[in-house]
Amino acid sequence: MVDLFNLIGSLFGYILWGAFYVVKNFGIAIIIFTLIVKLILFPFSIKQQRSMASNARFQKKQREIMERYKNDRMRAQQEVSKLMAKENVSPTAGCLPMIAPMLVMFGVYYSVINPLTNTLHIASGKVASVLSSLSAIPGMGTTMNSSYGQIYIVKYFNALQNYLVDGNGDLLFTSNETEKINEFANGFNFLGWDLLAVPSSSSFTSFLWLIPVLCFLTSVLSMVIIQKMNGTPMKGCMFVFIFLMPLFSAWIAFNVPGAVGFYWIASTVLGFVQSFLLNKFYNASIIEARDEAHRVVLRRQQEAEVEFIDAHGYIAPSEIVRAKNEEKEKAAGYAKKKNSKSKKSRR
Repeated sequence: MVDLFNLIGSLFGYILWGAFYVVKNFGIAIIIFTLIVKLILFPFSIKQQRSMASNARFQKKQREIMERYKNDRMRAQQEVSKLMAKENVSPTAGCLPMIAPMLVMFGVYYSVINPLTNTLHIASGKVASVLSSLSAIPGMGTTMNSSYGQIYIVKYFNALQNYLVDGNGDLLFTSNETEKINEFANGFNFLGWDLLAVPSSSSFTSFLWLIPVLCFLTSVLSMVIIQKMNGTPMKGCMFVFIFLMPLFSAWIAFNVPGAVGFYWIASTVLGFVQSFLLNKFYNASIIEARDEAHRVVLRRQQEAEVEFIDAHGYIAPSEIVRAKNEEKEKAAGYAKKKNSKSKKSRR
């Protein structure tokens, strides 16, 4: 699974490196990169929104059926099955739109934490040799064997260059690779933050602690506002979830390089903007109205394609009802007129 995420991360790494090559700043590159990823995933988000709207409509009708046939469970199940076929609802219909963005999210994460292999696209075997060589240096074993070893290489590349040699004393990185790494390492200062530093091991005056704080605040605020826009009540487990997950994300952001936490902030903010736009133009009411209009148009097209059959002697039920009503009106008028004449004769 990690190999799959690294593959996706390598593909998205081209976008991240392209953005960095243009702006020469990793923080701005992350924002541009996240925006591009959101645009790529936007069709999946629309499909997911449509699926949620369809399920909401289906569940409403399902509750009506269960209430109508609450004393006949078998009949209720039959009617629900018919409704599923009529509404074209599948229990797994919303899985793909949810799985695809999740896979991409992990891929993006791996493109950030593995900048040498997934962003600069240096051979993984060479990077593994570098990490192995550096881990043999006293005091660096734990650091280089961690998940963020590649980030640490970029961060301390100037100091580590002399140690990056093979058994013959030859440099492990080519001059072109060395130039790219140096250029990359010099672009991690954003708004005074060193995005390669870890907030938990940085001084208070570095203000890197703001990254996990912003991770928490942006996550909570976005979820609360989105829940209110969707009209979903925040009770019980939902209320706990809204605070528990952002708190967990903030704790992770506090213990990983700032670049990872900053990506989460950018992703959360742009994700909120995307959710706002989806709710404005693709909310459940609008999607239901569009689907209903499409259903009416389709039904009219189907009716227009049906061959007309001239049934001699056939009278439509509506014509029969109209004729009976006319007869009743005539009879009532005749009776009224007769009564009026009878009253005059008596006078």
